Amino acid sequence: MLHRKFSICLLCLPLSLLSLNSQAQLRELWNKAKEKTEKTVDQLTTKKNSQRVEEVQAADDFTMGDIPLFSEDFSAYKAGSSISSIKSNGLAAVSNLKGYPGKWMILEDKATYKLSKALSLPDHFTVTFDLLAAGDQIKDIAPLSFGFAPDNSTKEYLGISGAYVELQYYDGDMVNTGSKNPEKYANHTFDLEPYLNKILHVSLEVKGERMTVYLNNRKLADGIFFAPSAAKHFYLSAPWEYHNGAKVFMANIKISGFSK
Repeated sequence: MLHRKFSICLLCLPLSLLSLNSQAQLRELWNKAKEKTEKTVDQLTTKKNSQRVEEVQAADDFTMGDIPLFSEDFSAYKAGSSISSIKSNGLAAVSNLKGYPGKWMILEDKATYKLSKALSLPDHFTVTFDLLAAGDQIKDIAPLSFGFAPDNSTKEYLGISGAYVELQYYDGDMVNTGSKNPEKYANHTFDLEPYLNKILHVSLEVKGERMTVYLNNRKLADGIFFAPSAAKHFYLSAPWEYHNGAKVFMANIKISGFSK
């Protein structure tokens, strides 16, 4: 009986050694995988940081017009009330956002927003406003567009109209600019993900047939976007849909002309 137990122990010994050896190999593989993952994360972080530096370095000066034509910061409205200066095929209402200054207009899905009273815009003018995309992840937000439509109607939702800029939130780093007349389209790389839950400042300068687009003071596009004598009515079209409670807000709209 003792001999049998001794034989079993001898048989177990190689198995134990094999088990210990396997564990050591697994630990080695785990450490290598961990090092590789950490290295990849470092590389991605470095790449993203370098991209953001490039954006800052590529920043251009923007000069806002010195003659106020329209200004709306929603400060005269209580939270939840409708905005009389803005019209929409949906709802134009005010909200207070914890952690962000001022008051904001909620951009409801499938809604297009324009000025309640159409402005007779001069040849040279600027439009500035702030956007805040709020949510857990950027891909929960469908594209948002803004620009200048040929009329001031809000009878239906506009995807893109006239001369436009389209923020492709769900792609993370893509912005489109284009025009219906003259027909043109361009795709630009701009990292939108860092602006999730962070204010994105938009500036547009229009001079005759030319429009220049700035996102957070970075010049993104500059070219001919309008036909001669084209009508220009500022608009913004909210995303067609949101997911997981995401939402975009708008604030501090200013339209200004130039004295010189």
